[in-house]
Amino acid sequence: MAAVSFTGAGWIPIETNPDVVQKVQQTSAVERFGNHVPMGSATKYTPRSGGVVLGRWAKSTSAPADSTANDSILLAADKIGGKVTVAEEDMADSLASIVDTKSVDAATSYAKLFDNVCLGITAAKGTSGWLFDSLYYVLTQNDTVTGYTGNTNLTTGATAATYDNLSTLLGQHEQSDYFDESEAIVIAHPSFKAALRGIKNSNGDPIFQESTAGVAGGGQAPTPSKLFGYDMQFSMGAKTSAAGSASPTGKPFVVIGNRQLLQVGDRDPLSVNFQDAKNGVGVDTDENVLYFRARKGFAVGAPGAFSMLVIG
Repeated sequence: MAAVSFTGAGWIPIETNPDVVQKVQQTSAVERFGNHVPMGSATKYTPRSGGVVLGRWAKSTSAPADSTANDSILLAADKIGGKVTVAEEDMADSLASIVDTKSVDAATSYAKLFDNVCLGITAAKGTSGWLFDSLYYVLTQNDTVTGYTGNTNLTTGATAATYDNLSTLLGQHEQSDYFDESEAIVIAHPSFKAALRGIKNSNGDPIFQESTAGVAGGGQAPTPSKLFGYDMQFSMGAKTSAAGSASPTGKPFVVIGNRQLLQVGDRDPLSVNFQDAKNGVGVDTDENVLYFRARKGFAVGAPGAFSMLVIG
C-alpha cells in the first residue's frame, strides 16, 4: 500500500489486500462461514420463513393451506474501529510496509472481536451497547415464530468437553428441522484442541486419531479441520463475555449450526484512513494517525438452527 494511495483518498478498503482477507478468514469463523448480505443502509430487513408445510392434495379439492408464520430478520450495522499513532520518524522511510503490517494486525483484532460480539456476548444488545444480539443471547430467548424455547439448545455447566457431550451437541442439531449436512459448521475456541486430543477410549487410546497432516480424524486436510466429519474452525472469539472483546476472558464454547442462518450484514468493509503529520491532525505532535473502521451487521436466522456447549 504505497504512500501515494492516501493522497486525498479518505477511507481506503483494505480487504482488497490479500493478506488482510486471508487473516480475516483464518481468524474469524463468522466472516468465513456466515451468509453475507449486502447492506445499502444502516438497517436492512431480510425475509424469514417459518417453513412450508405440504400435504396430500386430493383430486378436485382445494390445495392444502399452509399457516406457518413468517416474518423478517433485522440486520443493524454497527461500527468497529480504532486508531494507531506512529511517529513521523518511524514512517518516513517505510510507509507502505508499516501500513500493511498495521492493516493485518487490525484485521486480526477485528476478526476476534467480531466473532465474540456475534457469538459470545451474554447480555442483550440494549445492555451490551451493541446494535445486535449475539447467538449466545438469542439461544436464551423464546422465538414464537420458529417455535424455539429459550435455553433448549444451550448447554452450560459442563466441566470438560467429552466424547459424549460433543456427540450429544451434534446430535441435537442433526435432529433439528434446520439440519443440512452440506451447510453444517462447527466453531470452537482453541482450548478444545487439547480437549479433543485428550479424549480416549477404555483402552486409553485417543478417540480422534491424527492424520499425517496433524488433523483429528485421519486423512483430513489441515484447513478446515473436522469434528465427526463436519467442517470446523477454531476462533479466539469463542468465549463468553459481557460486552464484547478481542481478548474475551469468559467461558470457552463450541457451537454447531447451519451456516446459511448466520446472517452477516456487509455495510462497509474494513478500511484505513491515513492522517499524516504534515497536514493532518498530528501536525502538532509530528505524529501520523492510522484510523481503521468497518461497519457490519449480524443476525441469527433461527435459534433452533444452532446448538452450543459452554465449558466451565
